[in-house]
Amino acid sequence: MQLINSPADIATGTAALIERDPAFATLSHLTPSLRRRPAGFAALMRAIVGQQVSTASAAAIWGRVSMAGLDQPEAVTRAGEEGLRAVGLSRPKIRYALALAGSDLAYDDLANLPDEDVIATLIRLPGIGRWTAESYALSALGRCDVFPAGDLALQEAVRILYHLDQRPDERSLRAMSARWQPWRAVAARLLWELYRLDKQREGTL
Repeated sequence: MQLINSPADIATGTAALIERDPAFATLSHLTPSLRRRPAGFAALMRAIVGQQVSTASAAAIWGRVSMAGLDQPEAVTRAGEEGLRAVGLSRPKIRYALALAGSDLAYDDLANLPDEDVIATLIRLPGIGRWTAESYALSALGRCDVFPAGDLALQEAVRILYHLDQRPDERSLRAMSARWQPWRAVAARLLWELYRLDKQREGTL
């Protein structure tokens, strides 16, 4: 199973992408972040925190969560609703965090599953949609062919790259990304870097 573990892997993927889609040649000078995080509860909890908020807001809330030691399931369960509310989680995210902490998710087993099985396993949990599951597979598991097409920063970056009048929706972008297989996660990293440079702010993850 090919994984993205180093800048060399990104370079290999970039070269392959240029062969599949010459538009990526204009991004070949970029040095995108590896965007890897250790797999496990904390990475998935962080993805929940980042749902539907800006990167800056997500970072601020996650800072409070981690400072309070709420990046482990036992601590989240002990904190309960009141403790999670105190660090800035919304009511839905409190419910999702408690459900995740109380789940029997076998994180080590996810590393051995095919991409779609990872996603299918994760989206069974409350509050874990496809974007969150794909974000986890990309950043925590290092999968090379996962593409969170619902990500607004990726949609906007594609609009910029192809000089489109409007950004593609999730369905259209997912179809478009098929040409980038099996290096869609490298495409995502390059597009996030394009978004960062164009908007002077970070994409998600």
